[in-house]
Amino acid sequence: MDADETRRRTDRVDADRIRHDVFYLAKDPLPFRKLNYTVPGHEKCTLYEADDFLRRELEAAGWSVDAEGVQVQAFRCDASKPKAQQYSPPAPDDPWYTAYNLWARRQGRRHPDEIIQLCAHKDSQSWVDSPGAHDNAGGTAGLLELARVLADYEPERSLRLLFCNEEHTPWTSVAAARGCRARGDDLIAVLNCDGFGARSEAQAQADEKSNGIRYTCDESRWLADLIVEMNERYGIGLTQYVARRDRPGDDDGSFVNAGYASAVFHGGNGAGVYPYYHREDDVPEHVDVDSVRRLVQVTAATVLHLDRRGAPRV
Repeated sequence: MDADETRRRTDRVDADRIRHDVFYLAKDPLPFRKLNYTVPGHEKCTLYEADDFLRRELEAAGWSVDAEGVQVQAFRCDASKPKAQQYSPPAPDDPWYTAYNLWARRQGRRHPDEIIQLCAHKDSQSWVDSPGAHDNAGGTAGLLELARVLADYEPERSLRLLFCNEEHTPWTSVAAARGCRARGDDLIAVLNCDGFGARSEAQAQADEKSNGIRYTCDESRWLADLIVEMNERYGIGLTQYVARRDRPGDDDGSFVNAGYASAVFHGGNGAGVYPYYHREDDVPEHVDVDSVRRLVQVTAATVLHLDRRGAPRV
């Protein structure tokens, strides 16, 4: 019965909805998602407009949504660096903005204190006019689609989706993770959805559907292995690459640094850098929506398994 339920849920993942959301967030009506740009004639910056869109869609799917404000600055651009690494620290007197963590929550019925935490950064690069379609409209659209797929699901454990901000400084996932630790939240697993649909040139030519999974602590290897298992069990068709990090990184690293060892990154291509990373041509037309669809499917299967079976204590 569990397998049948998982297949029904994964079959609901809709590529057309994902494509619509990626284009909405990274082309029209929002060319970017950042605090230091407002579309002419609009009242709000593009990141706030993205927040409004996400909140509407999440609440329409039955999720309770809260916003947590964090003070951040935009990065400066240093054109002397390689194209993908041109961000540089802001000056002390550069403007400060309020960026919002959006928390979508679903209370568990039997084990409400055990929390399955997912996150995706919703902002695009603050130092360059990049649509950020792969990084990270793809992961944002993927996490939003997961929320829809689980709209009528009654979980055993609590589910929490965090839409944070990583392309401004400081990363708002740091405040989110520290808040979890200060409250004593029992996060049994953290999955960071980032770079969904990104592929290297060789992977694109081979039409490989890839998933790069990175973990930091030996205690989190079980979670990486579980994602691999779910892909194989349900025939999702991803080529998966698993690697151990030397130190915490990305938004999953914020949770590792806060003391949550069972945290992984997944979604990046895992085999070389995709050619549009942090560039102005990171546009929706380059996103492989079918890869995103499969990544949402493996994420849904992993979440459902964790909800029913729990996680090993590490």
